[in-house]
Amino acid sequence: MRGSFHDRLDESREMIHGVLTRPAAVSTIQPPSFPPPFRNSTERPQPVTTATAHEITLRTELRNIAIIAHVDHGKTTLVDGLLKQSHIFRDPDAAGDLIMDSNDLERERGITILAKNTAIEYDGIKINVIDTPGHADFGGEVERVLNMADGCLLLVDAAEGPMPQTRTVLARALEIGLRPIVIINKIDKKAARIDEVVELINDLFLDLAVDTSQLEFPIIYAIGREGRAGLTPDSLADDLRPLLDTILEVVPAPAVEVTAPFQMLVTSIDYDLHRGRISIGRIRRGTVNNGDLITLLTEGREPVRARITSLQTFQGLGRREIESSSAGDLIAVTGFPDAKIGSTMADPEHPEALPAVAIEEPTLKLTFGVSTSPFSGRDGQFSTSRQLGDRLQRELEVNLSLRVESTEQADVFSVAGRGELHLSVLIETMRREGYEFQVSRPEVITRRGEDGQLYEPVEHLVVDVAEEFVGQVTELTGGRRARMLDLVNDGRGSVRLEFAIPTRGLIGLRNAMLTATKGNVVMSSRLIDFEPWMGPIQQQRSGAMVASETGVALAHGIALVQERGITFVEAGTEVYEGMIIGQNPRPTDLTVNICRAKKLTNMRSSNADISVRLTPPVLFSLEQALDFLADDELLEVTPKALRLRKRFLNQDERAKAKKRADQAASALAS
Repeated sequence: MRGSFHDRLDESREMIHGVLTRPAAVSTIQPPSFPPPFRNSTERPQPVTTATAHEITLRTELRNIAIIAHVDHGKTTLVDGLLKQSHIFRDPDAAGDLIMDSNDLERERGITILAKNTAIEYDGIKINVIDTPGHADFGGEVERVLNMADGCLLLVDAAEGPMPQTRTVLARALEIGLRPIVIINKIDKKAARIDEVVELINDLFLDLAVDTSQLEFPIIYAIGREGRAGLTPDSLADDLRPLLDTILEVVPAPAVEVTAPFQMLVTSIDYDLHRGRISIGRIRRGTVNNGDLITLLTEGREPVRARITSLQTFQGLGRREIESSSAGDLIAVTGFPDAKIGSTMADPEHPEALPAVAIEEPTLKLTFGVSTSPFSGRDGQFSTSRQLGDRLQRELEVNLSLRVESTEQADVFSVAGRGELHLSVLIETMRREGYEFQVSRPEVITRRGEDGQLYEPVEHLVVDVAEEFVGQVTELTGGRRARMLDLVNDGRGSVRLEFAIPTRGLIGLRNAMLTATKGNVVMSSRLIDFEPWMGPIQQQRSGAMVASETGVALAHGIALVQERGITFVEAGTEVYEGMIIGQNPRPTDLTVNICRAKKLTNMRSSNADISVRLTPPVLFSLEQALDFLADDELLEVTPKALRLRKRFLNQDERAKAKKRADQAASALAS
């Protein structure tokens, strides 16, 4: 049995500093007394420069905060409340919900994909707010913007508690020295377990803290959707003032060198049809004026000098023009068409580059290729290899977690990302822009260790499921080389299971879980390490039914095919030879003619011979289609359709390819 939190807090302090510095003050109910901000200008990591030391100025009229949390813990909803209560809307009720999620995909999926900036004013102090994604696949968005903040709001669901991404984002925030404020959100849930969640958060800080000051943090209790917060769960205010007061008290004002030469790291890129490329970042030192001559420093390129054509600061949901700005503030600059994320803007007399933001490497990859379908070019505006390659290169400028490489085939590109969702969002975005292409099955990125052994990425998987479905969950994960780390029954019919599982075992697992548990499951994961290759994973799906000819799927043909398996197309759908139109319950592929029409005769025994009853087809979403793919299959993506197909459309070519693969496997085994 572990000791009390206060005992473990004292032990942790001794471990960090070697001596006990002060007694613990964290409480589950009463807010702690806050120590002075532990981070000042001398503690902030600074690049090696040759500039003369300048006086440190405290920007007391300014605060910079980032909102971090696991997915669906209420970040964007809390920002909605801050915006509405800061009186930037004439009619707050008409502003709607998820105000910061302006992207169509974000609203459809209900998640934040891109980090965004906004600013509010409270008691005469400007608070720059950075809303970040909560899904682990978009961790690169979080990593690139955290350096702009001095403090962070860590949101934790009162029922779910700390989740895998909670640990990831908090570790990053504490590593760079952000001052944390913990918000226990959604305390009105019936399943809320506030005291237990606070204890879990305390344990999390004990594990991740790199400074003793980080072990003491304020805790705010909130109901984000109602726009209410308080210092105790039983006495919430009618608004978010307790949170805003805590931000002003705890988050340190930027301590900067205003008189030093100008320097700024570009952390975001936006685009305007009239102004062109917009570079967004935090001024690290100095002052900048509209029209100033600035040097742009980009790794691998020669320095470029240009004048600022527009200087803006954040205000509410938009930006406003300003004539000058000083260190500590977040600004948007135009006039630099070659700026990239990670570039440095500096004074021409002191062109000193700031270190670029370190981003974790991707773990999954697939190929983007020019569509070789017989229907290629029908739906899309952009379908050539040049257009596809240019679009992927443009994505690299704003998507730091992405990697794009050429392959042996000139019209095929290898694209690597942080996970299935990361890659599927890119595919869907390009599809909506009018691109037409084909993608392969996702596969993991492996590494070869110094000992010559093959290593693969392993993730920490957390599954919350009803007690009756625990058997199905363990069966599904067991076949994917997962090992159980923990199992906790909350005594209210819900069980949390934790696994270490290879990343390749997660491909298709979400859909299988939803089916096996009738939708009663919540799962999330985060990358933890690379471990030695764990061996093959058992095949998860049976064979496919493949169209034998090009034509239109007819009711009679579909009825015959449905006697053999599940179909994926409706009557009237155009199909082509080699297109996957269903799933065969047997392990082998089956070639079928779904375009077969009923032979006409002069005899009819009854109306039953005329009418045909069909089972509704299974229609895949983009993620489900990617999960379904086998190694010899591709997904054709167009603005209007998603089509599963074989890599080789002709049946004879598929037979030859299979024979070559079998021979290669036999040679390798021998």
